[in-house]
Amino acid sequence: MNCCKNPGYCCIVFFLFLFACKTPVTPKPRGFFRIDFPEKEYRRFQSDCNFSFESPVYGEIIRSSLRNAEPCWYDIRFDEFGATIHLTYKSLKNMDLEYYSEDVRRIVYKHIVKADDIIEAPVYLPESDVYGFIYNIEGNTASSVNFYITDSVSGFLNGSLYFNVQPNIDSLAPSIEFFKKDIIHLINSFEWE
Repeated sequence: MNCCKNPGYCCIVFFLFLFACKTPVTPKPRGFFRIDFPEKEYRRFQSDCNFSFESPVYGEIIRSSLRNAEPCWYDIRFDEFGATIHLTYKSLKNMDLEYYSEDVRRIVYKHIVKADDIIEAPVYLPESDVYGFIYNIEGNTASSVNFYITDSVSGFLNGSLYFNVQPNIDSLAPSIEFFKKDIIHLINSFEWE
């Protein structure tokens, strides 16, 4: 059949040709870079203070560079991932345990403005005299994991995980989960000297 003799047929063929060959356009979701994490491996870190713990081999432990840092403050830096676990140690005198633990709690709950939720998990390891709390801070907050541990008599250690980027829970979630396991291992391997 000749298309010129039947204009209605030509219009139908033209529209079918024009629209049938196209697939619907749908926007793709925003993607993030894939992160290749190293295998979990740890080495014992002996501090100059009265404690030791196992630290990831892919992290570097340095003394804190804060201007007002005390001698027993350390940073575990993961430069490849832009992450740092800040550790601050205090010697307990005159039973300041309540003051230090409440100070950590106050700092954690300052994140409530941006946090979706704050989940408190107790730490109870009587065989190694390690007690405290882990705070999982969910949402686009500056710190996603914070914790403190103590022997309730002489030492108090506070730790917090920070990333050197603008908080975005969607892109940071895999890294947060990865480093949270390292924090749990640090706590479980912690020993007071």
